[in-house]
Amino acid sequence: MTRVITLTTDFGEGSPYVAQMKGVILSIEPAAVIVDISHAIAAQNVRQGALVLDEVCDRFPPGTIHVAVIDPGVGTARRLVYCQAGERALLGPDNGLFSRIARRSPLATVTALENPRFWLPEVSPTFHGRDILAPVAARLIGGLDPRQLGSPVERLVELEWPQPRISGDTIAGEIIAIDSFGNAITNIGNEHLARWSDRGAIKVQCSTARAIRLVRTYGERATSDRVALIGSGGMLEVAVVGGSASQELGLKVGDRIEVRGGV
Repeated sequence: MTRVITLTTDFGEGSPYVAQMKGVILSIEPAAVIVDISHAIAAQNVRQGALVLDEVCDRFPPGTIHVAVIDPGVGTARRLVYCQAGERALLGPDNGLFSRIARRSPLATVTALENPRFWLPEVSPTFHGRDILAPVAARLIGGLDPRQLGSPVERLVELEWPQPRISGDTIAGEIIAIDSFGNAITNIGNEHLARWSDRGAIKVQCSTARAIRLVRTYGERATSDRVALIGSGGMLEVAVVGGSASQELGLKVGDRIEVRGGV
């Protein structure tokens, strides 16, 4: 039986808050295997957290429980939820964190965390990750039936995910994330570029750079060259070889990106 629990938070690397969550989990279920996905999500950036979870969720073995705490509404009326996503489970606030996963693959079960029997005896209004999510995750790994957690939820909170617009030989999209290398990840997927058989004729442009060549990998160009390529997540990225596109080109989330073919 898989006993993996992953943690994704905006607490910051080396945060003692992460250690507190791990301590709670291991105190209840010493056999749990805890994996840190990231604690470097920008503070209260639910959209970034949703993107990270969507990229990594399916890479873990069946039975894994993914705990996510990017929770600007902690202590308010927002719900905490358990979701069954294929053969893996998700635990976190119902604030859009799981909306990208749900958009790709409908969730089989969504349950509100309402039963305090499975929480810590004292619950801080500002740290539900430690006092509710961590003990619930540990008990689920130990065999708790998720139906005991609370009542079914019909609909999760959703975030809007902008889609690229296609007109003639132009695809207009936007930057949806900046990764740790400073690469600008767009909402234009590999499938959108399939309309052009000759990828050598494709050009990408942004507000600060025009006619960026599409390449297969960074090593095809020299250091400091501006490139565009399909990243490991299947999305078009704008990058600077050996540098940061975010810093050197001034790119940020929400900036417009255009792809043109046959030019």
